[in-house]
Amino acid sequence: MKKTILLLPLLLLMYCSNGDQFTATPPAAKPMPPVVETDVFNLKVVPEIKLRFSLAEWNKLLQYYDLNPKNEKKVVSNFTFTTNGSSVQLDSIGLKLRGNTSRRRPEGSNGQLHNATNPDWHHAHFALDFSKFISDQRFAGLNKVNLKWFKDDATYSREIYSYDLFRRFGCWTAPKASYCKLTIEVEGDATPAYFGVYELLEAVDEDFLAKKSALWGAGTGFLWKGYNLGSNKADFYSVNSMGVENVSLTPSLSQYYAYDLKTRETELLTAKNQLSEFIANLNMKTGVEFQNWITTQMDVDLFLKTYATSVVLGMWDDYWVNCNNFYFYFAPNGKAYFIPYDYDNSLGTSAILSNSGTQNPLNWGPSSQRPLITKILAIPQYQTVYKNYVKSLTLLQNDYFTAGKSKIRIMGWQSMISGFVSNDTGEDMILNDVPAYWGNQPNYRLLSGNSAGGNSGPANYFTTRTASIPW
Repeated sequence: MKKTILLLPLLLLMYCSNGDQFTATPPAAKPMPPVVETDVFNLKVVPEIKLRFSLAEWNKLLQYYDLNPKNEKKVVSNFTFTTNGSSVQLDSIGLKLRGNTSRRRPEGSNGQLHNATNPDWHHAHFALDFSKFISDQRFAGLNKVNLKWFKDDATYSREIYSYDLFRRFGCWTAPKASYCKLTIEVEGDATPAYFGVYELLEAVDEDFLAKKSALWGAGTGFLWKGYNLGSNKADFYSVNSMGVENVSLTPSLSQYYAYDLKTRETELLTAKNQLSEFIANLNMKTGVEFQNWITTQMDVDLFLKTYATSVVLGMWDDYWVNCNNFYFYFAPNGKAYFIPYDYDNSLGTSAILSNSGTQNPLNWGPSSQRPLITKILAIPQYQTVYKNYVKSLTLLQNDYFTAGKSKIRIMGWQSMISGFVSNDTGEDMILNDVPAYWGNQPNYRLLSGNSAGGNSGPANYFTTRTASIPW
């Protein structure tokens, strides 16, 4: 009896009453560790993102697009990120559509509002702003991220591979990128819409600059984004088009600039004077004077390493060729930095250049009106540095760009995402080893092909690019 009495308190601690039955009390769950940035940009997992909209906010997004497809207006969304059993949920984040020629309506046709019974979903790019409506709200230390669909890239790998190569090669100004699964839920719908596999891309903003303060100084300098506007280009030759972009819902009232200021926008005049002075000196100085000056103004070695990587990747929609898709940052340490951006049209998907797989890396773009690269490469010492970086990237023994090691990376990513590609938009449902249909070299492949240069049947881009280096 004594033994039974001693056990009763223990039994009462282990069991709780549930009517006439007793059920075990489960142990308290251990708190999951918080999601941090390394969980977000992790190429070994495919986290889930869910965006939830009220019906009114989703319809606003569609209506804003109809008024001006290039609009920058943000609507309210709720956000959930789940990876490895941990979740983060944020309310009232800002969301807008993004992209240039790739910007599109995520549902239906112009003038149509959300159709809850028979929605016509479309892949679209989204930009998320976690602090837009709640000051100082952050996700894993990030203020903004971009979600990109794999437009015209049936391999689901080109931009992922490019940013991964920048990081492997020590080009620390490049943003990070990884994969995710995206679901969109509109209030009142019977089921959420699964949008498939997306690219999760780090935004280049003030938080991005602050995280690298140990490398380019604390504080915020002037950050510019370069565009090709046709008659005005961010060519570092002309200074005719500098300002702060202002996109109105009325297209005719919108203002665009070749050099678009992204930080400290109220100090536009000071920023313009700094950029104008840099461009004037870049073009006027020659010989030893230029070499001494550019060494004080830029991290030339890092710039050449970054550009060597960009050219090996076959990036043609960039500064050297098209005066487009880059950031230029005047950092607090007194030097300016080139930040590569937008690499979905790479690795054999090309235009403008006749053949991005065989083009000479020393003659990548025009030789005139591109002084930021051509004047630096005209200095023998710097040209040697650039050539050595190109060679280092393509050497067989290095774990960078060679066909064998590149294929392993890409096939690993494809194996990881292949079960998640099918989606409710009905678009981009098949992994296929082909470049964009509109490119000028449809024969390039990433996982197969020979080194024939893309002109006589399927050619492997990595093999062709490596074999074409003339030194």
